[in-house]
Amino acid sequence: MYRFYIPTIFFLITLSAKAQQLSLNENPYPPAVNVQEAIKKEIANISRYPGPDANELITAIAQKEGVETDQIIPGEILAQLGVYLGLKGGEFIYAVPGYPVFTDAAKSVGGKVIAVPLNDKKENDLASISASINPQTTAIFLVNPHNPSGTVSDKKAFHDFLHTASKQAIILVDEAYLEYADDFAGRTAVNNIKEGDNVIVFRTFAKAYGLAGLSIGYCVASPAIAKFLKEKGLGNVHDLNRLSVVAAKAALADKNYITNLNKTVAVERNKWNQLLDSLHLEHTTSQANFIYFNTGQPYEKVAAAYNKQGVQIARLFSPYNTWIRITIGLPAENKKAQEILKKL
Repeated sequence: MYRFYIPTIFFLITLSAKAQQLSLNENPYPPAVNVQEAIKKEIANISRYPGPDANELITAIAQKEGVETDQIIPGEILAQLGVYLGLKGGEFIYAVPGYPVFTDAAKSVGGKVIAVPLNDKKENDLASISASINPQTTAIFLVNPHNPSGTVSDKKAFHDFLHTASKQAIILVDEAYLEYADDFAGRTAVNNIKEGDNVIVFRTFAKAYGLAGLSIGYCVASPAIAKFLKEKGLGNVHDLNRLSVVAAKAALADKNYITNLNKTVAVERNKWNQLLDSLHLEHTTSQANFIYFNTGQPYEKVAAAYNKQGVQIARLFSPYNTWIRITIGLPAENKKAQEILKKL
């Protein structure tokens, strides 16, 4: 039994005998108690569409982001947007290795993907991305904190890049892990949207809020862009899952859950960093719920060693063939993963 304590939240978690899933960057803890209660209460209403509740969720999101409700597009629409923009052709710039859902979607319908390697710190190489922009650029896709490295770009440099580059092409910023980073309010690209920049910010409740099994997200854009996307059929509230809607609404109502989760994750992440430093293994400065480091050994060998001990790690992210990404799980899971590393 592992006890996870957050003020107003007390969970007893039984560690499963099956393989430990440290590959998908999930929150290993249950969602907040009020979220669980909201889901249970709503079961009887799943014969109904989520219209009114969805509108209440949009209002809550807008209040959280400090924008108007017409700037919120609900739903997981990243791939859909990739298809829509990809059909128009042009070039799509993104950092590699990275999260390819948007660019894969654009490429599948004819878009040309321009891959820009990360810099030496495994951060988005903003200078190289800027140099790659040309009249054929349709969109730029960035993840901050980046996946798989967990690195965040310098706040001012990132803000200035978005301000300048968005004059040449629309920029999509995936902030799926930003809740785990320091100074969320100062880092979010929603600040650029408020200043009128040509930027769309994507968020999800699947990570820090612990709703991966009820996947729901949203994006924030200018009123004009949001209106345009909705006119193209994106962000229809009737496409949302009713349970996801009430769960997300309840998650936003618990102001302490994310704060206290971050403290727990930071403690475990620091344990990883201390171990990696003691083993003289190169690693990134992750501000996400995962760590990324160079084992100095072929990925296949390391992954096999972990699998043999019942621990699943993330896939290979080429061209870093000796690096691995491991999700920060429960303390007992992290300890087991660390012990395996020591024996490699």
